[in-house]
Amino acid sequence: MFTGLIEEIGIVESSTNIGGGKKLKIKANKVLENSKIDDSIAINGCCQTVISIDNNYFEVIAIEETLRKTTLGSFKRGDKVNLERAIAVGDRLGGHYVQGHIDIVGTVIKVLKESSDWLISISFPIEFRKYLVNVGSICINGVSLTVAKVDANIFTVAIIPHTFENTTINKLTNGSKVNLEFDILGKYVENMLKFK
Repeated sequence: MFTGLIEEIGIVESSTNIGGGKKLKIKANKVLENSKIDDSIAINGCCQTVISIDNNYFEVIAIEETLRKTTLGSFKRGDKVNLERAIAVGDRLGGHYVQGHIDIVGTVIKVLKESSDWLISISFPIEFRKYLVNVGSICINGVSLTVAKVDANIFTVAIIPHTFENTTINKLTNGSKVNLEFDILGKYVENMLKFK
């Protein structure tokens, strides 16, 4: 379980094919503090299991199912990625409940700079529209954000300067692919109503 509050930006050191999956080596500092093999670290919002730690690096294996649903398969050396360790019991929950289970990849269609913030609009498959509400939560590349507006299969978020400067959100341009995780609470409500 995560909160969507990014702890640091890591750098992809390597991406190596392992069968149909990929072994990713990520350079990091803060998320390695007190981390060990088998711990979970979200990479651009995708929960991954640490399989090795060495100095300022950790490794994970992204399996085929992960590569089908996320952008992890497109990582190349030098790419910057958002990193967050799983929360510990008793930690403050500053963002929202984030599982690290990506639902779908969305596409950035517009980045607009305003005087004090940035508006980013993202398109997504229309079948996921039911999980978005105005001023509800959405996780984009691991960042917990609030939906400013939603219309059909496009939603917009407003990015404050702190988030823009301390995550990889500032690298997004028109056409960028992003990992999207919709709010789990809405999915549970839908499931309960379906099987009541």
